[in-house]
Amino acid sequence: MTLTDVHGASNSPGAVPLQGDARDNDLWRRFAEAATQGEFAESWLSLQCTMVAGVRSALLLLGTPDKGPFFPAAVWPAPDFDVNHLVPAAERALKERRGFLAEHQPTGRNGGPPARTVHIAHPVTALGKLHGAVVLEVPGQSDDRIQDVMRRLHWGTAWLEVMVLRADAKAASQTNDRLRKVLDSVADTLEHDRFQGAAMAFVTRLATMLECERVSLGFIGRGRLRISALSHSAEFGERANLTRAVEGAMEEATDQQSLVVFPPPPDAPPLVIVGHDALARQFGAGAICTAPLGPDDAPYGALCLEFPAGRDPEPQIIELVRTIAALAGPILGTKRSEDRWLAAKAAEKAARGLGILFGPRHLALKFCGLVLCILAAVLWFMEGTYRVKAPTVLEGQIQRSVCAPFNGYIAEAVARAGDVVQAGSALCILDDRDLRLEHAKWVAQREQLLKEHRGARAKFDLAQVRITEAKINQAEAELALVQEQLTRARVTAPFDGVVMSGDLSQSLGAPVERGQILFEVAPLDAYRVIVQVDERDIGDIEVGQQGQLALPSLPGELFPLTVSTITPVLTAKEGRNYFRVEAQVQKVSNRLRPGMEGVGKVEIGKRRLIWIWTHEMVYWVRLKLWFWLP
Repeated sequence: MTLTDVHGASNSPGAVPLQGDARDNDLWRRFAEAATQGEFAESWLSLQCTMVAGVRSALLLLGTPDKGPFFPAAVWPAPDFDVNHLVPAAERALKERRGFLAEHQPTGRNGGPPARTVHIAHPVTALGKLHGAVVLEVPGQSDDRIQDVMRRLHWGTAWLEVMVLRADAKAASQTNDRLRKVLDSVADTLEHDRFQGAAMAFVTRLATMLECERVSLGFIGRGRLRISALSHSAEFGERANLTRAVEGAMEEATDQQSLVVFPPPPDAPPLVIVGHDALARQFGAGAICTAPLGPDDAPYGALCLEFPAGRDPEPQIIELVRTIAALAGPILGTKRSEDRWLAAKAAEKAARGLGILFGPRHLALKFCGLVLCILAAVLWFMEGTYRVKAPTVLEGQIQRSVCAPFNGYIAEAVARAGDVVQAGSALCILDDRDLRLEHAKWVAQREQLLKEHRGARAKFDLAQVRITEAKINQAEAELALVQEQLTRARVTAPFDGVVMSGDLSQSLGAPVERGQILFEVAPLDAYRVIVQVDERDIGDIEVGQQGQLALPSLPGELFPLTVSTITPVLTAKEGRNYFRVEAQVQKVSNRLRPGMEGVGKVEIGKRRLIWIWTHEMVYWVRLKLWFWLP
């Protein structure tokens, strides 16, 4: 624990505390009506020093229980009185957690003999925790008198314990109130079996409980976030502008993976709040609080609360929203995923089961009778590493499509599939002659309008001046649009990588439409391996398993890999069924290229060699017997 230094503005005692019943009554009134901890501490110390005759100075320290730092909560006889000589006694009381007295020999004033004083210190504890200490400086007196002062100080600290307990009770009450609100909001989601009903009840209860103007709930689906429920509104599809604005604010929270408050508090970290600002300006929201739903690194939805004008959410409300989103988000997400047609869920499970039970089985190696028996007896006790082998394809971690920025024609093809490109390098150049003519047209038109504007001003024709100004603004806007399109005529690579598809060298002069995919670019330093695991072996695959990849184009070199994702989708290809399993390459070579194919082996674990070599045949026999037997 730490103790802050106590400095006073003056080295001489302040005014002597006022005496008399009127002044005592005033102190008691202030003590009874104290609204804050500081007022309570000051009035208590004044009363304590008034009740103990002869007190020269006093210091009360309070701070974080058992940890500190401890700050001066009250100083007597005046707030600016220098009480640094009381600090050693206060430090000892905090360290030893017990009351004691210590003699003090101050320097005499005006050349006179020093006056002997006694420092009486007592710790302030409540429920076994140290909250601070109090020190009184009294003149040297008899032992009985000192004992009386210590007794009075010990009894007086009980009031400080009451103050601490009141503060704890208030904090506990606020915590209980927040917990009640959290449980009420979560209970609303559990009372409904269907997702839509649970979502509507949740946002409506939250809007009423927190006095919000509007509460929105959205989830990410098919690559974008969409609103699923809006408080006090069952139909919100027609309110397109509001829906887009709210979804934009939600996407800001999910993209940044952080709770966003608008207007941002002074101590808030810097976050993008463009969408929140637009929502507030367009629909008059006073304050907005948006919390992402789901894990911090992969949110799948967001909760947006709009407060009325003039009511900014307090920190307690923001923390409450964060807690509600953390608890109710997984519940609503589970209900949303489970709220599907029973036939669809049954069909998916049936397809998965049939994919494992039915399908082609390959016979293992055949052995002669005696050799097979002897070898089987030997190999029964031997173990080896069981590996699942499957065809693999190397893909880029990401793959970016480069599209035509506007309708036009191919003027020059700079790159094609297989070329390694740098970020910002040209992939192709579109014909910009039409755009340049359009640019010259608007430049001439703007000049003509400027002449007309000057002529109208010379004639003081105010109406014509305004008309020409509007036309000039229009011409400048069109001119800016054409200039922007001219800058996009040179189609460039978004990052360093290799061109996966796109060859325009045979299409020079061909027309392209806006949005048409011209190239696909993938990076060269981030890869993922797609292992096409046969349906017979998918049951052995788990996330985190290790393996190796061999590529025919790089013979003699093995690349370690780690399984990262198992996609439960069955795909038919070349007469066999397989599951798509994603793995990460642990060693990257500059000779690797997206699209390379090879063979991958995933290590499952230790198995008996006889089982490794015969389990496929055993499974095939079992399947056939089950199929033919009644």
